[in-house]
Amino acid sequence: MKQSILWTFAALASAPNVYAWGAAGHEIVATIAQIYLHPSTLNTVCEILDPGSSLRASPTSTPCYISRIASWADKVRRQPKYRYTASLHYVGAVDDHPSQTCAFPGARGWNGKQDQNVLGAVRNTTETLVEYLDGGHGRDTAEEALKFLVHYVGDMHMPLHLTGRERGGNGVKVTFDGRVTNLHSLWDSLLIASSLRTLPYNYTRPFPKGSTRLDVESHLRGAIYDPYVRRVLYEGLGIGPEEGRFTNDMNDWLLCPVPTSQPPSLWNSLQTVLGLSRVGDETRWDDDVLCPYAWGKQLHQLNCAFPVWPAELDLPPYNTSHVHSRSNEFEHVHDEENFKEFLSRPPRPHPDLLELDTPEYAGRLRNEWVVERLMAMAGVRLAGLLNGLFMDTQGLEGEYGSLPLILV
Repeated sequence: MKQSILWTFAALASAPNVYAWGAAGHEIVATIAQIYLHPSTLNTVCEILDPGSSLRASPTSTPCYISRIASWADKVRRQPKYRYTASLHYVGAVDDHPSQTCAFPGARGWNGKQDQNVLGAVRNTTETLVEYLDGGHGRDTAEEALKFLVHYVGDMHMPLHLTGRERGGNGVKVTFDGRVTNLHSLWDSLLIASSLRTLPYNYTRPFPKGSTRLDVESHLRGAIYDPYVRRVLYEGLGIGPEEGRFTNDMNDWLLCPVPTSQPPSLWNSLQTVLGLSRVGDETRWDDDVLCPYAWGKQLHQLNCAFPVWPAELDLPPYNTSHVHSRSNEFEHVHDEENFKEFLSRPPRPHPDLLELDTPEYAGRLRNEWVVERLMAMAGVRLAGLLNGLFMDTQGLEGEYGSLPLILV
């Protein structure tokens, strides 16, 4: 298609320690979160990840970069010790099609084992850190929980991690710039890369000191996506003198609905007892402070119509191009290991596949800042969660359960 997009893809593929969305997306979320952390929170987080780091840091440097551990959970999930975590990266709703239904979940619940999903994982790793603060766990356990939590918050804000349809989009072939990929890999790998090529040049330079109300530059590592982070913060989250696209929404991102305690219906209870349904009380993961189910249900809506799942994929000829799996399990695949191989494929006609590098799809995603909004939302929520856990709250009363998420 365009030479500039090939240059951007090549740069992403060859840059040291930088991959596609699979890693870079998680690192962007973690970087945004770190910029919003209270200094006392960042010191505590860094001491958990790297004891002594806060003492080694100079007055003008940050004690650590959370982004360095943001994709750790993906790197270890195939190791025997952590193989149990494979299902914790997603929650596969199976009754969310047709799109008009969009059930989350429906009568059949989720793919996979009960509670072993990204929503339960966010809750469980958070509770592990609460127990660490209460003296119930050692630092090693807290370090592992923190690494998982940073990653899982990012995962739950990638909409295709919330649907079991066609294995989260892995089973749907499409083309992007004339090259064959799949819908999940497009969102994991290629959309952020295509956005990088459209960045205004001024974001490639550091913010002048005093031009933003938050320190940004000390939390950047010189990654290829630094300009992307600067733009999301400046134009999206409004850290400059003007309001951003998300300024009026970002505080709402931290809110949870008041949990309801309505008993399940008799029919649902009978279905559960007879093994006909895996629907349970999904609000068991939620309270008035942390509500991964409520957040996930809202995010899942993006799968049921544009901007994630193109309606054309349900119509001939494209509805015959799906690669069906023998397993009902969601296959969590990041495309970073196949990224260079994708670039090596020459563009060629694929009339049986839907091209998504178009003004109607990728162009609209860019114009509406869909991906940027998701990563900003994930970063803000992660920051609020970590501040709620670790911020020095002298003068504030109450335990974690009554302490609201805090954004500084």
